[in-house]
Amino acid sequence: MVVTRLPEVLRRDVLTLWEYHRIDSDLRPVDVGIGLGSHDPGVAVHAADLYRRGLFPLLVFTGANAPTTVERFPRGEAVHYREIALEHGVPDHAIRVEPKATNTGENLAFTRELLEREGVTVTSAILISRPYQQRRALATMLKIWPGVDTLCSARPQPLDDYIASIGDTDRVINMLVGDTQRIELYARKGFAAPQPIPDTVRTAYQRLVAAGYATRLIPDQPALDVPAHRPG
Repeated sequence: MVVTRLPEVLRRDVLTLWEYHRIDSDLRPVDVGIGLGSHDPGVAVHAADLYRRGLFPLLVFTGANAPTTVERFPRGEAVHYREIALEHGVPDHAIRVEPKATNTGENLAFTRELLEREGVTVTSAILISRPYQQRRALATMLKIWPGVDTLCSARPQPLDDYIASIGDTDRVINMLVGDTQRIELYARKGFAAPQPIPDTVRTAYQRLVAAGYATRLIPDQPALDVPAHRPG
């Protein structure tokens, strides 16, 4: 049975990761909005809301499929996101679709290539993503597309409301844990810019892994360690 409520025994640790990954920038008008493909249709709805608020004249949806999205979006994440945005009032002329990216680095690299081919100059952008993808998206943007004034945004949902919208608590927790691992791992591999990881986040991550939330971890990679002590 799929569980759609967060067990209270896990709440503190899950909230710690949730709050760490959210950036929720103060928004201002930018050159382009970039909707990052995922299993969450709320990304496209929020992107449409931001477009209607006049925050950007051009919206790019980027994403092919992953094992976690192919059932929900069989024709590709970006393709379905475009259709959702059209239903929510974004005109077709304002949307571009990048349908090949299979990870966040490709999302941004392929979007950059698409806009360069069209002669679009980008000095500022809003990355629109799942709530807990914001930090990793920003870290990747700083590496892939430096020099762009980058803001991050996601639907302003409390954690419990987000879990209800996805309909699967375990899936959300596993994704949070996986993204936390990737913050440090991808910086180490040169895929993304380093981000600070507080000890509270490391501890929450380790407890959730120990509780069995490991399906989204990249195997055979170093764990996030918690320092035994800090120099006084």
